[in-house]
Amino acid sequence: MPETEATADAFLGGLVTVFQPKTGFRAGTDSVLLAAALNDAQTGEACEFGCGAGGALFPAAWRLKNANFTGLERDPVMLDLARRGIAENGFGDRVQVADQDVATIPAGWENRFDLVFSNPPFFEAGKIKPPGEGRQGAYLESLPLKDWIGAMLYTLKPKGRFVMIHRASELARILSVIERRTGEITVMPVRSWPGADAKRVIVKARKGLRSGPMRLLSGLDIYQSRGGPRTALIDSIARSGGALDWGEKTNTSERSS
Repeated sequence: MPETEATADAFLGGLVTVFQPKTGFRAGTDSVLLAAALNDAQTGEACEFGCGAGGALFPAAWRLKNANFTGLERDPVMLDLARRGIAENGFGDRVQVADQDVATIPAGWENRFDLVFSNPPFFEAGKIKPPGEGRQGAYLESLPLKDWIGAMLYTLKPKGRFVMIHRASELARILSVIERRTGEITVMPVRSWPGADAKRVIVKARKGLRSGPMRLLSGLDIYQSRGGPRTALIDSIARSGGALDWGEKTNTSERSS
């Protein structure tokens, strides 16, 4: 893909660079929030399912400095841009991308990763107006959501961490898949402004633990008011790689889990 067809975009206030197509899908707030949802004490092997050009992968790698990352992507254009981004950001020693369809995860990948995370395609084909050129792969499910989550959990080690951002309207579908296979389920609603309905949810869980009670957090707002400036938290995340507050204390004995 010629460089003239891509832009070099500053993420986290310029801490990382993501090369993205000038037209079509371009990563934004959802990707940055996904990276901010990860525990920066995480170590071991992490994998993003559907990494695109690196909109979440690179901020995650910048934040989780003691983890190694693999990004799975099937679009050759996005793979090329992601590889350029790895070189540009100096991540070559601990970040790689793989030409891998989520629908055909190799059998040998069972229990491979300590952390899996994803911002999967949001919509079922036929239920929305067909997206514009270059957006189909990012917007339309190529795999039913239950199978996408199933692939993530298949590759996740016991006690490993699962993190996903998705439409709030799909929360029931997500919980129906993970509730019998994970524990410590926590849901963070994401609203555009105070008082608005949540449009997104960030869901995290740990594989194989007892289900226990689910935690539903108060959530976060992107803007201080409708049409107003961003909240201090979102500004911190977007400009300097800040983290979401899950209201938990890190147990140092579990940092590699």
